[in-house]
Amino acid sequence: MIAINTAALLTILGVGVGFCVGYLIRILVALSRKNSIELDVKKLISEAKENAEKIQLDAEKQASETLKDAREQVKEREDSLTKAEDRLIKKDENIEQKQREIEKEAEGLRQRTQEIKQIKEKVDAAGEEAKKKLEQLSGLSRERATEELIKKIEKDSEEVLLSRMYKLETFAEEKLEQKAREILTTSVQRLATSVTADIFSTHIPIESEDIKGKIIGKEGRNIKTFERMTGVEVIVDDMPGSITISSFDPVRRQVAKVALERLIKDGRIQPAKIEKEVEEAEKEITKIIKEEGEKAIYETGALHLDPRIVQILGRLHFRTSYGQNVLHHSKEMAHIAGMLAAELGANVMVAKTGALVHDIGKALDHEVQGSHVEIGRRILQKFGAPEEIVKAMEAHHEEYPYETLESRIVQTADAISGSRPGARKDNIEQYIQRLTELEKIASAEKGVEKSYALQAGREIRIFVFPDQVTDLEAQNMARNIAKKIETDLRYPGEIKVNVIRETRATEFAR
Repeated sequence: MIAINTAALLTILGVGVGFCVGYLIRILVALSRKNSIELDVKKLISEAKENAEKIQLDAEKQASETLKDAREQVKEREDSLTKAEDRLIKKDENIEQKQREIEKEAEGLRQRTQEIKQIKEKVDAAGEEAKKKLEQLSGLSRERATEELIKKIEKDSEEVLLSRMYKLETFAEEKLEQKAREILTTSVQRLATSVTADIFSTHIPIESEDIKGKIIGKEGRNIKTFERMTGVEVIVDDMPGSITISSFDPVRRQVAKVALERLIKDGRIQPAKIEKEVEEAEKEITKIIKEEGEKAIYETGALHLDPRIVQILGRLHFRTSYGQNVLHHSKEMAHIAGMLAAELGANVMVAKTGALVHDIGKALDHEVQGSHVEIGRRILQKFGAPEEIVKAMEAHHEEYPYETLESRIVQTADAISGSRPGARKDNIEQYIQRLTELEKIASAEKGVEKSYALQAGREIRIFVFPDQVTDLEAQNMARNIAKKIETDLRYPGEIKVNVIRETRATEFAR
């Protein structure tokens, strides 16, 4: 037990001695570090003082230089301000001097104005006094004297004035008439167009006479079918090397020409093929109508019209008036109207467009009631044509009043185009009118499918619907049409009336 206590005591003493020794060692180390730090601090303080002194010297040097520069700049500005002040002083002195001179001149002007005013008052007073003395001497007032003087001058100069007025009036009329003739002559001379009138037959060249036999067909079936479908007369024996298509209707002639040329090229000529080619030719003519309308628009420069108006305009390519092609006539008129408008200072585009569409109603006059002028007005208004163009075209036959200068120009251009040598032939128009009336009488009968006037109006062929007209009714129809023709038309010779009733049965073997 004693040994344990002794060991414990010794352990405690050892720990205490170790602690003391460690503490002493720590104190010594701390003192050593303190001395080293103090030396470092002293060194840093010394370096800081040296740097501070150096910076202070640099700052003092820089401040001295800056102060020197600032003093120099202040001196320069002071010199500049001094010079500017001197200039301003001189300017003020000059302005004051000029102002004194202006005031002096103004005072002189006021004095002169006053003097002139006094002189004017004296002159007016003298004039009034002189007038009073004249009135007293003549015994007339001022107004009365003026009136007497004017009467005397008028009386002395009356004959001279009348003579001069008459000469001026005569001279003006002669000048105006001469100017009008010059404008019309210039416009007509500047336009050169063909004056060949439309004919009533078209010749198609053929390579061999054998083709004529194919066209005629067995027992004439092919040529009869062709004439029935197209409404033209085909003449194969008129001249060698060609076939003649005759019709007063240019549209029918063109359809027949296109269809026959295709049949000859194909070589297979039979009724079914003929019907197909005629239908294709009609479609092609519709395309040609559109192209002709667009061509007329571009030739005349009358643009910005509705495409539907252009389409109707193209139909005039196959329309004649007194033997004159209506579309060619309209284009010719457009050129003349444009030149007249340019000479007279009118609207060239309105004049040209009004002239181009002036006869557009003739394209539909056989389908719509009314004169071609009224039909044309309705067409243009329906498709949105400008009002000035409508006014320009509607007065060309004096059905409507002349509201614009362009309307008079269109009427004048129409007269020029229609009256020039070779433009029109009245007998042709009468002939076409007679054939048209002949077809109209036949088409008015019930059950008629088509009717065609052939052989210069000496024959009328009427095709009827077989399911609507019997053989007996066809016979009666021919008699009735012949009586109506005798009653309503005047014609030379006689007219043959053919009513054709054809029954066709078609079946397919499959």
